[in-house]
Amino acid sequence: MSKRALISVSDKTNIEEFAKGLVQAGYEVISTGGTLRALVNAGIEAKAVDEITGFPEIMDGRVKTLHPLIHGGLLGKRSNPDHMKQMEANNIAPIDIVVVNLYPFKQTLEKDGVSKEEIIENIDIGGPTMLRSAAKNFEDVAVVVDPSDYERVLQAVQADKLEFHLLQELAAKVFRHTANYDAMIAQYFMGETKEEFPETYTVTYEKVQDLRYGENPHQQAAFYKNPIHKSMSLATAKQLHGKELSYNNIQDANAALEILAEYDNPAAVAVKHMNPCGIGVSETLSGAFQRAYDADPISIFGGIVACNREIDAATAEKLSEIFLEIVIAPGFNEEALEILTRKKNIRLLELELKTSDTVTKKLTTVNGGVLIQNSDNGTVAAEDLTVATKRQPTEEEIENLLFAWKAVKHVKSNAILLAKDNQTIGVGAGQMNRIGSATIAIEQAGEKAEGAVMASDAFFPMPDTVEAAVKAGITAIIQPGGSKRDQDSIAVCDEHGIAMVFTGMRHFKH
Repeated sequence: MSKRALISVSDKTNIEEFAKGLVQAGYEVISTGGTLRALVNAGIEAKAVDEITGFPEIMDGRVKTLHPLIHGGLLGKRSNPDHMKQMEANNIAPIDIVVVNLYPFKQTLEKDGVSKEEIIENIDIGGPTMLRSAAKNFEDVAVVVDPSDYERVLQAVQADKLEFHLLQELAAKVFRHTANYDAMIAQYFMGETKEEFPETYTVTYEKVQDLRYGENPHQQAAFYKNPIHKSMSLATAKQLHGKELSYNNIQDANAALEILAEYDNPAAVAVKHMNPCGIGVSETLSGAFQRAYDADPISIFGGIVACNREIDAATAEKLSEIFLEIVIAPGFNEEALEILTRKKNIRLLELELKTSDTVTKKLTTVNGGVLIQNSDNGTVAAEDLTVATKRQPTEEEIENLLFAWKAVKHVKSNAILLAKDNQTIGVGAGQMNRIGSATIAIEQAGEKAEGAVMASDAFFPMPDTVEAAVKAGITAIIQPGGSKRDQDSIAVCDEHGIAMVFTGMRHFKH
């Protein structure tokens, strides 16, 4: 009896060449639907599955391969005499190679205006079932889910060397593939049912690239993407210039993008070690970058800059004057590209800065588990603020307080940030006490602190931070409020004519 191969694929890349190779190697080909038509049209002899089962495809193709004559041929262990007797008694012939890839569920989700009915119809049932059957019996059945494996499988077939290690690798890839497929379906239904934190939480990621190393050279690393993520992502960025991104580059660049999303007017964000070292907003991008640079011209060295407008020549000239790891923008005009590509080591990333209304999840691994939370999309507007002091803030102070509040949200806690004229002038990040962060921010601002505003990511447990603000010349403060000792801080503000507003929302970031 000749060996048999069952071929049923949605992605028909190179399938005709592969099938021809199998036929030349003495395999009988069984196929279904569109795959069968493609093979026959290519002059490849193939039998329809219903010729084998004696049962027609029904229910618009929903039922075609779910049959004992198919799955018995896949699951029967050749080394088990009882299995072989049962196969013979039931006229079940072995199937030796299965070539299957699945209905394009992910691609269907990505289509504009796709209906729920079309999404549901692109949930494959027969394909995963055949793949799992064949992969379970991998010692006897070669199962191929990835067109990139066709060449090496065909070489092994032609050399009659379908050996254990190859069969096991193919089976392992199948179970990863079906797990990935099912996880995308699970994520889709979680969105439909609005279940935030179900009893099990299954996510899947697809490799973008191997990285040279992780945070440090002795750590291995790779970059993976969420296959159905719709918001702006570095995984979809187009790199126009420079060497490949590192692990730390990706971390910092992602932080820059998250900060940039807070601002609608022309804005530039400089990031170092996942904290902003400078943020500037202006009427022009060149002006915004100048403010971001002037905020901390020392820390920006070797940092990452993200801009929310196309990079023009004026901005490019300024960017080119300092050493930067990466510049990210929605575009670079021809002049800007010519200027920036003169620098060998700078990486230029073009990325559509679109955001999604869908609440994303933040995952943080801990030993033996993972913490999952909604991303911090909390915002406040002027009308949401509660004035806690006798003095009302001026319109200019309100503008700068809101600017500072958007920025401090992205600074590691404990966080204190000073701002003036839509520019950060001092950032205190990640200290073990709040006055420590305030001291750093005030020292960094220096004389610029006079007349500036202060933002705190959480309430003041005692009045020492406000007292430091008084000495520095701060005129207005924004903070969540809610401390048992709020009145102590309010009293210091009232004594010195400082306006203080409460947001009722904190922004811890660990």
